[in-house]
Amino acid sequence: MARIDLDLAHSYRPNPRKDEDYALLPLKMSFADGGAYALLGPSGCGKTTMLNIISGLVVPSQGSVKFGERDVTRASPQERNIAQVFQFPVIYDTMTVAENLAFPLRNRGVAPERIRQRVGRIAEMLELSGQLDRRAAGLAADAKQKISLGRGLVREDVSAVLFDEPLTVIDPHLKWQLRRKLKQIHHELKLTLVYVTHDQVEALTFADQVVVMTRGRAVQVGTASELFERPRHTFVGHFIGSPGMNFLPADVLPGAPAGAATLGVRPEYVTLAAPQAAGAVKATVTQRQDIGTWWLLGAALADGSVVRARLGGEQAIPQLGETAWLTLAGSHTCWYGANEELVA
Repeated sequence: MARIDLDLAHSYRPNPRKDEDYALLPLKMSFADGGAYALLGPSGCGKTTMLNIISGLVVPSQGSVKFGERDVTRASPQERNIAQVFQFPVIYDTMTVAENLAFPLRNRGVAPERIRQRVGRIAEMLELSGQLDRRAAGLAADAKQKISLGRGLVREDVSAVLFDEPLTVIDPHLKWQLRRKLKQIHHELKLTLVYVTHDQVEALTFADQVVVMTRGRAVQVGTASELFERPRHTFVGHFIGSPGMNFLPADVLPGAPAGAATLGVRPEYVTLAAPQAAGAVKATVTQRQDIGTWWLLGAALADGSVVRARLGGEQAIPQLGETAWLTLAGSHTCWYGANEELVA
């Protein structure tokens, strides 16, 4: 295993001149030895390009990739000693489950007894022990993807294991089980894992650190709590959370800090206030939805801005068309200038 350091930019076009020409804008980033990371963002944001640069499938057009003290910028995937798991299972249907799991180890000349031990351990972790003697061809899609995951995890000598949206073809309920398994495996094996996904639930439940990306930029790296509580960029506030953060013109509230153009507040932290209460703003209810354990309230301010509030069902929820007084500013409020958080 190794620490991975990126100091690079990448464009698929010759002679890039503007931001739009880059798949990855200039960035410096490190992945700690033994860490679990997710690259999170919408399609086209650059996350798969970054993964392919780490793996050696793509050579960055500018800068370098280091594994520990070793510059691997132009090294092949084999020379980097990484394992990859792709969106669709990469297995041999004519082999048994055990033979598939053992294949990467046999290719490297690992002793048979060690192969048996390692295959047994990984199969047990992935709940494949009862299927080791079955041919892969007759297995369901989720079992085949488990084998593919196991092939990536079975080697002990890898610098990192890279996952490119590996659960896309899996049933939603099984996705939850496999995410839990991957987290458990990471804690036990201490491998460096980098996981690409567009699904915030996958990223936030799997990774210790999440890299949020948009338009070729890594706009924030943080824990699930940090991304939720203190989005450093408006895109993070919008992309993380369900529903995402409210963004309002800063002048809707007096006392905005200098340079603030936008107020950001999570729906979870918008509260109902008494009429005319200090600091509260007046709004008209435009949406009222019972989610089960909570209510989603939408309300329009005088300037037309819409605020969403996530409210507990134990309180009286205003009806459509009624006036609601809302408290927006508090310890959880963020202020932004040019989409970046203003940090005191």
